Amino acid sequence: MTFKTEQEAFWAGEFGTEYIRRNNGDVMLASNLDFFAKALRAARGIKTCIEFGANIGMNLRALKLLYPTQEQHGIEINAAAARELAQVIPSHHVHHSSILDFNSEQTWDLVLVKGVLIHINPDALPQVYDKLVTASGKYLLVAEYYNPSPVAIPYRGHTDRLFKRDFAGEIMDRHPKMGLVDYGFAYRRDPNFPQDDITWFLMEKRS
Repeated sequence: MTFKTEQEAFWAGEFGTEYIRRNNGDVMLASNLDFFAKALRAARGIKTCIEFGANIGMNLRALKLLYPTQEQHGIEINAAAARELAQVIPSHHVHHSSILDFNSEQTWDLVLVKGVLIHINPDALPQVYDKLVTASGKYLLVAEYYNPSPVAIPYRGHTDRLFKRDFAGEIMDRHPKMGLVDYGFAYRRDPNFPQDDITWFLMEKRS
C-alpha cells in the first residue's frame, strides 16, 4: 500500500497498531452504545452503514447492538486493525485501504466517521468530504474534535498528527444538499459514559 500523506503512513504503521490496545474493552463499548443512542435518535431506517476509519470495530459493535440486522462495512488503513475488524463484520465487508484510495459505487443509509478526520492531512480533507457525501445514501454522522477555526495541536509527542476545525460546517458549505439534523457534545468527564470531548453532527442528504 502506498500513501499520499505522512499521516496515512503514521496510522498504517506501529503507532496505529498500538492504538488498538488503548481503545478496546467493555467500558468503551458501553460509552459508545450510549453515544450512538443519543446521536442517532433522530435518524430513521438506517439498515446499512459504513464507517470510515473503523479500526477494530468498537463503534460498529455498538451500532449492531442498537440495530441488530444492520449490514455493516468498514474502511481501515492499519493491517492489524483490519484483521480484528474482520472478526466483527464479514471479512468481505472490510476495506483494507486508505480513505483517500477508497472508491465504491455503493451507498449506505449511514456513513460514520468518528475521531478520524482530526488525523487526516488538512490538504486532503476536501477529497475526503466528497467521499463521505458520495457514500451517503441518507445520513452522515461526523463525530470529531471541534474548533471554529482550523488549528493543529500536539498529539502524544507528535506534530502535524491532530487537527481541530469545523469539519461538519465545511462539509455542509461544500455540499449544500447535506442538511443538519441534530448535534451534541460528549464529555470526557461524564460520570457514566465518557467520550473524548467529541462534538457530533448528524446530517441528512436532501434532494
